[in-house]
Amino acid sequence: MTRDAWVEMPTESDIRAARTEKSPYDFGFVPAMGRLLMTHPRIGGAFGALFGQIMFVPGVLSRAEKELVAGVAAAAQDCFY
Repeated sequence: MTRDAWVEMPTESDIRAARTEKSPYDFGFVPAMGRLLMTHPRIGGAFGALFGQIMFVPGVLSRAEKELVAGVAAAAQDCFY
């Protein structure tokens, strides 16, 4: 674990070891949001399941449109992640 601010976060190697399947968001590095979600397995797991339903289950918006909405919302909030 490494400490960012007051939260002890898993290292990149901890996260890579815990992954059971390839992520569609594998950019060759571990994003800080993934590390943050792993600090609390119950909340992180629930968030991951919700995110999967929102982004990957077919719906009114296409996957590209969902990504665009997520990007604009993050930018509008000055989201670090």
